[in-house]
Amino acid sequence: MTGIEVAANGSMLSPVTLFLQADIIVKTVMIGLTIASIWTWAIIIGHGLKLRRVGAKSDAFERDFWKAEDIDRLYDGAGKEDLPSARIFSAGVSEWRRSTAAKVVDREGTRARLATAMAASVGAEMDRLYDRISILATIGSVAPFVGLFGTVWGIMRAFTDIAGQQSTNLAVVAPGIAEALFATALGLFAAIPAVIAYNRLTHHLNRFEAKLNRFADGFHATLSRELEA
Repeated sequence: MTGIEVAANGSMLSPVTLFLQADIIVKTVMIGLTIASIWTWAIIIGHGLKLRRVGAKSDAFERDFWKAEDIDRLYDGAGKEDLPSARIFSAGVSEWRRSTAAKVVDREGTRARLATAMAASVGAEMDRLYDRISILATIGSVAPFVGLFGTVWGIMRAFTDIAGQQSTNLAVVAPGIAEALFATALGLFAAIPAVIAYNRLTHHLNRFEAKLNRFADGFHATLSRELEA
C-alpha cells in the first residue's frame, strides 16, 4: 500500500467523515450524544462557578453576622441579600418577630417554630442549588447505552454491507465498524465527565448544606438565649 492510499484510508476514518457516512439512525445517536456532552459541560461550568460564588458570599455574610451587635440592623441591611445564608437568617428573624409580638411569649413553641422555619429555608435553598444536577446523573447513566445502541446498529449495517458485497475485505468492513465504535466513544465522552462532575458537585453541595445547617443551629441557639433573657 502506498503512502497516498494510507492517507486516503486514514481520512475515511476521521470523525467528520464517519459522521457523514453514517446512516440516519447512527447520525441521530451521534448528534444526541454531542448535545448531551455540550449540555454536561455547560452545567459543570455554570454550577461550578455558581457554587464558588455563593460559597464565598455566604462565608462573608456569616462572618458579618457573628460580628454584628445589632441583629435588627443586619436584617434591614445585609439580611436582604440574595444568598442562602441571608435567606435563612431572614426566615429566622421573621419567625422571631411574629412569635414574640404577643404579650405572652410561648418559649417552647417559639423555639420549635424557629427551628421549623429555618430548616424549611435550608431545604428550599438546597433544592434551588440542586437544580439541574440530576441531569448529570441521567446523562452519566444513559449516554453509554445510547452509544451502545449506535454501536450495535453500526455493526449490523457493516454485516449487511459484507453480505451485499460478498467480501470481507477491510475496506468494506472498516467504515461500518468505525462508525459503530465512534458512537460508543461519543457515549463515553458524554458519560464520564457527567458522572465525575455529579459526584464532585454532590459532595460540595452536601458540605454546603451541612454548613447552612450549622449556621441555622447557631442562630437558633442565639435566639433561644434571647428568650431566656
